[in-house]
Parts: sequence; structure tokens; C-alpha cells
Amino acid sequence: MKHPSTRTVYDYWNEKRGNNPAPARADIDPAAIRHALGDTFMLAADFVDRLRFRLAGTRVCALMCREVKGEEFATLWNAASQKQISDLLAVVKDEEIGAVAGVVGHTADGDTVDLEFLVLPLAHIGHARVRAIGVLAPLVAPFWLGEKPIAELEIGALRHIGMDIEVPMAPDLTRAVEAVRLRHGFVVYSGGLEGEPSKRTG
Repeated sequence: MKHPSTRTVYDYWNEKRGNNPAPARADIDPAAIRHALGDTFMLAADFVDRLRFRLAGTRVCALMCREVKGEEFATLWNAASQKQISDLLAVVKDEEIGAVAGVVGHTADGDTVDLEFLVLPLAHIGHARVRAIGVLAPLVAPFWLGEKPIAELEIGALRHIGMDIEVPMAPDLTRAVEAVRLRHGFVVYSGGLEGEPSKRTG
């Protein structure tokens, strides 16, 4: 994880979950991650079970040059990434697995920015609909940030984050079918290319 906000949110989420796969929304105190809040978002499931922005920090909104609260998260991504993101969000929501990825943001006039993307599950109890917390932050803020919007996002290399659970690799992300064990660490996926993933703990 390269961006300070990504590390802050991940470390706090990891601390709050303890021995559980994920913390609950009620366990998250925004004041504890206040320095990262501008890059942070929360996703909630609507009544057709799609994940939409429940909250989005000021710097996340600045990337898009608009308030994104209420927008469906998957629609921000380009056509090549849409299926991967939909599959990833389903794994995050249903299997309580997180992920961190490199992302490229594209503007309508061809400018690009490298971003770091983190999405982590939140345990949902009863009728609670908030399902995930995450970060979307530029590794280096471009001079045009806030002046022209990112038109679409493109996902790059992806790592899943889990704990003491058997996780099948998502076929559209890795094309592999074997299960892997995750234990307070990462599994590095090869960005959708054929072949076995490499494993890295940390």
C-alpha cells in the first residue's frame, strides 16, 4: 500500500475487526481516521442489492468534480473493468474479503492519473445496509484535480485481503479455479493474465 490514506484506513479496519473477518459499521469512528477521510468512501447496498456511495470524502468527489453520494459504484469504471469490479464487489460483500488495487483514472480529453483503490468489507447485522469502506486516492495529485473530472476508471493489478478463510479466485479476475488460504496477508493476482498467482504475506 503506497498512499498514506490507504495505510491509515487499512490499519484501522484491521485493528477494529480483531478476530472477526470484518468490523461492523458501528465500530468505525470517523474521528479515528480523520486525516484520511477526504480520500475515504462508504458503500451501501440498495434494495436491488447494488452497491452505491453512502458517503464520499471531499477529495474523492474532487476527482469526479461532483458529489457522488447515491451513485452506483460500478458505473464509474470503464467497459473493460465493469465485470471485474462487479465480481469484486460481490466477493467483498458476500465473502467479507477486501482488496487493494492500482487504478488509472482517465479524463475525457485524454489525461490520466494513477490512483490507489482500497475496498474493505463491513459486517452487516440485521437490516444494516452499509457494506464496505474504502479509499480512492491519487498517488500524485495532478494539477487539474478538481478542475476536470475523471470520466472513467480502469483497474490494474489487484490483491485480495482476507483472514483465515478459504477463498476461491474470481474467474474473471484471475482465470484460476483453485482455492487459496489467506491469513492476515495478501494474495497477489496477475492482473487477469493466465497463470498462477504469486503469494506474499505481510
